[in-house]
Amino acid sequence: MTVHAGTAAPYEDGERAVIRVVLADDQVMVRAGLRMVVEREPGLEVVGEAADGAEAVELARRLRPDVVLMDISMPRLDGLAAARRLLGAPHPPKIIMLTTFDTDENLYAALKAGTSGFLLKVSPPEQLIKAIKAVASGDGLLDPAVTTRVIAAFARRHEPVTPPRLAELTPRETEVLRMLARGLTNAEIAGRLFVGEATVKTHVARVLMKLGLRDRTQAVVFAYESGVVTPGSPAR
Repeated sequence: MTVHAGTAAPYEDGERAVIRVVLADDQVMVRAGLRMVVEREPGLEVVGEAADGAEAVELARRLRPDVVLMDISMPRLDGLAAARRLLGAPHPPKIIMLTTFDTDENLYAALKAGTSGFLLKVSPPEQLIKAIKAVASGDGLLDPAVTTRVIAAFARRHEPVTPPRLAELTPRETEVLRMLARGLTNAEIAGRLFVGEATVKTHVARVLMKLGLRDRTQAVVFAYESGVVTPGSPAR
C-alpha cells in the first residue's frame, strides 16, 4: 500500500480545488501508468495506491479521496465488493471501475452497485482524465451509448417494478428522468424543454433527492428497472 503524506480532507491549491485520487489495481505496472497519466494533469493528485480491494477500502476510508479508480478483478476482495463497502458508508468517494473486457455482466453489476461509471483499461489518457473530472463534479454517466446498452440489455430480462417513491416526482421531473435515462446531457435536456441549464440542474437535483439516488448513473438504472423508460423507446 502506498500513501502520500498530507491531510485526508479535500483542499485547495491556490484557487483551484485539487481532485484527490486513489488507485486500486493488483498490477504494479498498471498503477504506475495510471499515476503518470493522473499526475500529469493540473488539479489532480494521486494520494494513495492499493494492491487489492481490502486495501482500497481501508485506504479510501482513511484518506477520504474524491475519486477511486478501482479494478474489477483483484485478490482478497474484488473491486465490486470493495465498491459496495465504500458506497454503503457515509460520505463515499466517487468510484470509477476499471476493466479489461467490455463485459455486460460486469458493467451492469458495477452500475447497480452505485459506482459512478466504468472505463476500459485501454481507454486513452484523455478519456481517463475527463472521466475523473466528470465524476468529481457530480456527473456519473461516462459513456451514454455503452451504459444505456448495458442497462437496457438487463432490463429486458425482468419485469419493471414501480416503486412508490416514483409518484413523488412531478410530470416535468419524470420527463427529465426519462431524458437522463437516454443519456442526454443537461444542455440537450434544456434544449428540448426550452429552459436554461440551471433549471435542468435543479430538476435533476430534485429527482435524485426524491428518489434517494446518488447520481445520474443510479438514476439511469432506476429509470429502466422501474419502467419509466423501456429498451428501444425513443428519448422525448
